[in-house]
Amino acid sequence: MAEEPKETKPGFQNPVAGFAVTFKAMFKKRLTEQYPEQQKTTAPRFHGRHQLNRHPDGLEKCVGCELCAWACPADAIYVEGADNTDEERYSPGERYGRVYQINYARCILCGLCIEACPTRALTMTNEFELADSSRANLIYTKEQLLAGLEEGMVDSPHAIYPGTDEQDYYRGLVTEAAPGTEQQPAVSKGEAPQEGAASSGPAEPASGEVIGR
Repeated sequence: MAEEPKETKPGFQNPVAGFAVTFKAMFKKRLTEQYPEQQKTTAPRFHGRHQLNRHPDGLEKCVGCELCAWACPADAIYVEGADNTDEERYSPGERYGRVYQINYARCILCGLCIEACPTRALTMTNEFELADSSRANLIYTKEQLLAGLEEGMVDSPHAIYPGTDEQDYYRGLVTEAAPGTEQQPAVSKGEAPQEGAASSGPAEPASGEVIGR
């Protein structure tokens, strides 16, 4: 017959070891963060609010493929793609993200969506202050997520750089908008044709417009 396991009685050292943890913590220096008056710097690769990036000339990198939405384990991303036209172009390719929403009431900031993005259109910033008293305000739209314009950019929609194609954009050959580039009217959004008037500024030669052309 197998021997029955012997009953172990709690020794004196067990409760003492437990109290020792508490005793050590009593003499440690208290860590008090004065948030929000003093904000702690986040790590360079911190997973914060998302951002939809642009090409150097201002066209959008998102092609509306919806791979980020499929990769999201929390079902927090909603994307609707649409076709570009020569009269209203938002990205260098055939498609663009017409509707893009992220529900931060669901998002767990895991970063799987940015890993799935084939064009590096979606990245994550260091912004972490996303709390709000309304659930509706936690649904960020494309206009809120789209990166701002930098020098040399023209807001989309507008034509691609003359003499280039979609592959040239992904090779990094386009570094800024062509001189004289004008913003096209967003007819799909109800904008009248005469309202598109933004341009890239004076028509002067660009320093590195398209390499190798």
